[in-house]
Amino acid sequence: MNRFYGLAARLKQSFGERVQKIPLDFGFTCPNRDGTISRQGCIFCTPLGSGSGFHAKSMSIADQWSHWRAKLDTLYTTKRYLAYLQSYSNTYCPAKELKRALDQLPGLEGLSGICIGTRPDCLDSEKLSIIKALNLKETWLDLGLQSSNDKTLKRINRGHDSKCFADAVRLADAHGIDVCAHVIAGLPGETEKDFLTSVEFINQLPVSGIKFHNLFVGYGSPLHDLYEMGELKLLQENEYIEMLVKAISILRTDIVIHRLKADAVPGELVAPEWVYMKRKVLNAIEQRMKLSKIWQGCARDDAPDSPPLWYENDHLPPPKALAHSKIRKTPPAK
Repeated sequence: MNRFYGLAARLKQSFGERVQKIPLDFGFTCPNRDGTISRQGCIFCTPLGSGSGFHAKSMSIADQWSHWRAKLDTLYTTKRYLAYLQSYSNTYCPAKELKRALDQLPGLEGLSGICIGTRPDCLDSEKLSIIKALNLKETWLDLGLQSSNDKTLKRINRGHDSKCFADAVRLADAHGIDVCAHVIAGLPGETEKDFLTSVEFINQLPVSGIKFHNLFVGYGSPLHDLYEMGELKLLQENEYIEMLVKAISILRTDIVIHRLKADAVPGELVAPEWVYMKRKVLNAIEQRMKLSKIWQGCARDDAPDSPPLWYENDHLPPPKALAHSKIRKTPPAK
């Protein structure tokens, strides 16, 4: 029995088979790095911006796709893939440039959907229309909120506020595009209450997916300096698991959980060491939920008596009307 609505279930429901992500590096940058907002980036961001660095090596999109397909084909039998535009902010450009970039995708063998990592302040109706025109069965915008607390957003040098995020989510929803919100537990100055408040903030928006991250320190990030000076307290593994399970218990039942913990690229991690113990942490989360009889949404006022059927791979996903019926017209005051 699945205790939450995972991305694997969503994709199996959509395509009837396993689907894998292929990361693509288009060479985009970020307004928080090129001087438009700042040159430091967000406090947790490493120099590569979670990317592969393939664009800097002059590798074409077609070659990147072939490279990753060859690797994945040795591990899985699937022949379906989601293009994952992961590095930096992939809509930070004029609309015409975005269209030229996305025009490289049609025809890639096995392309079945797309996930676009970007910032809420790098979107408008013209860009969203270009994305929607790809006409792919699964189209996701990965939007970083990180926290709904505007003081925290300023502290981590995010460069936008929570209203900017909410406006971008509603605009994407109006264009029929699913949004996956990113939130981080353990940000400097935040408590468990702040983290859970951010989840409730997301609950009140037309968000379709969520990625949970635990804060970690990567080499070259501004956090690295704070950590070296002893000015940063990181969550222990058990602390993160407890916070995450509480967050899942209050999450709307229709929201797809894309990720349960942050992963560090090999050689990137400074601390904490448990970040590399992915399978151990995921097993501990599953065990904690099972022993406590917790499932996604069980602590909500509208909680079902048991995990909904759509948490399983072989059931239809919930209609959007279900999600929208649980959303207030405006997010609750912080």
